Amino acid sequence: MRPKTIAIFILGGLLFIILLQNTQVVSVRFLFWELSMSRIILVPLIMLMGFIIGFFVGRKSRDW
Repeated sequence: MRPKTIAIFILGGLLFIILLQNTQVVSVRFLFWELSMSRIILVPLIMLMGFIIGFFVGRKSRDW
């Protein structure tokens, strides 16, 4: 296997272990909203939002 594939498997395994250890319910307050959810849902949701924002900010726009 290629080193990149091995690194992806290792990082995926570490992320899976981190998610399994964070199953407590937490409350998140943002401005006027309060949301209660499990950390196992919150962590990937925040990561996905960060990747999406980073993708759009890092992308070179054709309009500029």
